[in-house]
This record gives sequence, structure tokens and C-alpha cells, in this order.
Amino acid sequence: MANLSRDQVRRLDRCAIETIGVPGVVLMENAGRNAADAIETFLTTQRPLPAGRRIAIVAGAGNNGGDGFVIARHLAMRAADVTVFLIAPEDKLTGDARINLTILQNLGQDVRPLASGPIENLAAELGRYDLVVDAIGGTGIRGALRGALAAAVEQINQAGKPVVAIDIPTGLDCDTGQAAGPAVRAHLTVTMLARKKGFDAPGAADYTGEVRVVDIGVPPEIVARIAQQL
Repeated sequence: MANLSRDQVRRLDRCAIETIGVPGVVLMENAGRNAADAIETFLTTQRPLPAGRRIAIVAGAGNNGGDGFVIARHLAMRAADVTVFLIAPEDKLTGDARINLTILQNLGQDVRPLASGPIENLAAELGRYDLVVDAIGGTGIRGALRGALAAAVEQINQAGKPVVAIDIPTGLDCDTGQAAGPAVRAHLTVTMLARKKGFDAPGAADYTGEVRVVDIGVPPEIVARIAQQL
């Protein structure tokens, strides 16, 4: 199957929601649950996940962050010790991401807002965990990261821990596979539906690490059809 461009990813999302009728929150649930499976496999070949395994999820305000909230819930239900570091102001979250953050909060999950705090201390905090999950920004990011996004990415890279990126390492361009500024250097990228166009670019593997594709509930024939469209 051909790799997906940024525009093809958007068309697939619209097709799934508007044509097939799969609600976005269902797609997010499927993505997060299957990504949690991949993370569990990455951490250990023995299931269930050993109780108390410490996992930090650094989440943004968009759908990538929403995937991270679902991942946090599923890993916590498997006895992992999960902390979500939210780098965006909570009032910026809307739609499906907001729904899944509310679920986490209702469950009493550890969610730590960083929007008003010193993000420069994040690397030291992440160093206390066994694994860091990058759920900051997805395929829609273009150009160099700035501000809190850039700072968070730099802190993840400085933490010295294994990193799993969700869909695409934050800061890596979906179409070109290039990083115009700071970008997460992941050991594993769990990507949705299909590999992304930029993943085959020279040097992209330095950021993606191993790439594992997971299903989110869109029929493969629809993914293949849109992948063939320019």
C-alpha cells in the first residue's frame, strides 16, 4: 500500500466520519486502544504489562493528544502507572480530545497541566519514567515548532528514555519527512491506517525509529482507494 500524504489522511478522516458514519470519538478510541497494544508489546513480550510500569504521556490539544488520553486510559487499566503531561491550556481542548480528557479526569487519572508551569523542568521529570509517549502533534504540523511545542519536544529528547511517537514524531513533516526545527526522536512510531509519505525520506528513520501501522476501523479497501488518489 502506498504511503499517505497529509491531504490523504484528512480525506480518509472525512470519509470515515461523513460518508461511512463512524463518529470521530470511535475512531479515536480505536486508535488509542490499538496503540496501547503496540506500546505494551514494545515494552514487554509478556502480557499483561507488569504492574507499576511507569509511562509518561506528553499530550497536546488536538486529536493526537486525544489519542494519548485514550492510550493513558487503556494502559492504566492494564496496571501501568501512567501520568499525562498536558502542554496546552485545558480550555483549548475541544471535541473528541476534550471528551477523552474528561473521562481521564473522571477516573482520577494523573493529569498534570504544564501550560502555566516551567516546561524547562520536564526532562528531569520524564527521566523518572520507563517510557515516554509523544502525543503532542500529528500529521497536520508544518514548519518549525515554536514556543511550548518546541520546548516540550526538546525536553522529551533530553530525557534519555525510550520514546514512542503516536502517528508521527512531533515536528517531522508528514509529506517531506524533514524536520524544520526540533522534532521528537522516537524508538517506535505507532502510525494510523498506513505509513506516511515522509517516512521513506532520507534521514526520516532517525526520527521515526521502527514504524508499526495500526487499524482505526476504516476498511482497508477505502484506505487503498484514497492512497491511490493524488
